[in-house]
Amino acid sequence: MRALMDTWTMTKRSLRHIVRSPDTIITVLLTPIALLLMFVYVLGGALGQQTGSISYVDFITPGIIIMTVISGIAYAAFRLNTDIQKGIINRFRTMPVAPSSILSGQALSSTLSNLVSSMLVLAASFAIGFRTNAGFTEWILFAGYVVLFTLATTWMAIFFGLWAKSAEGAGSFSYILMLLIFISPSFVPTTSMTPLLRGFAENQPFSPIIETMRSLLTYGVPGNKAWLALVWSSGILVVMYVLSIRQYKRQSFVTNS
Repeated sequence: MRALMDTWTMTKRSLRHIVRSPDTIITVLLTPIALLLMFVYVLGGALGQQTGSISYVDFITPGIIIMTVISGIAYAAFRLNTDIQKGIINRFRTMPVAPSSILSGQALSSTLSNLVSSMLVLAASFAIGFRTNAGFTEWILFAGYVVLFTLATTWMAIFFGLWAKSAEGAGSFSYILMLLIFISPSFVPTTSMTPLLRGFAENQPFSPIIETMRSLLTYGVPGNKAWLALVWSSGILVVMYVLSIRQYKRQSFVTNS
C-alpha cells in the first residue's frame, strides 16, 4: 500500500512539471497535431492516391498517434536525466519512500500524459474528417494496444534517461524511433517503397503495431498481425523494464554539479 501511495506522489510531482512546461505542450501535443494537418492538407493530395479506398486521414491517424507517444517519451527521458543531474534522484533515495516508486512514478506520469495527448490528437483527427468502423470491443482493443505500446516505450525512455550522461543526450534515442515511424506503413503503404526498404519496413517492430491499430479503426477487426504487434510491444516492455531496474540499482547517480 505504501509503495502505491509513494508512486502516486511521485506521479503527481512529475505531472505538475509536465503541465507547467510550455516546451512540453509544444513537443507532445502541438507538434503532432501540426504534422497531422500538414500531412493531410499539404501532402495528402499526392500521398493519398496510394492508399486506395481508405481516406488519407484514416490511413495516417494511427501513425500520428504513435508519433505523439514517441515525442512524449523523449521528454520523459530528458526530465528523468535532469533530476539525476540536479541530484534530486539521490535525495529521493535517502528519503523514506518506496524505492520502486521513484521510477514507477516517472513511468506512470509519462504514460498518463501520453495517453491524454493521444486522445487529443485523435479528437483533432475526427475534427478534420477521420471516421471509423470500430465498435466498442475494437475501441477497447485499440486502447489496449496504445497503452501497452506507451508503457513499453516509456520504460525504454526511462532506461535511456538513466543511462545518458546528459539531459540533452537522454532523449536522442527518440530520433531512431522517429525514423522507424517514417520507414513504416504510417504515411504510405509499404508497396510504394523500393524492395530493400519495403523488406525492412515490413519486418520492423512498429509496422505490425501500426497496421493492427489501423485495422481495428478502419475495418473493425484486429487483422492478421495483431499477435505480432502484441509480441513486439510485450517484448519491448519486459526487456526495457528489466534493463531499467538493473541500471537503476547499479548506478551511483553522481551529478555534474
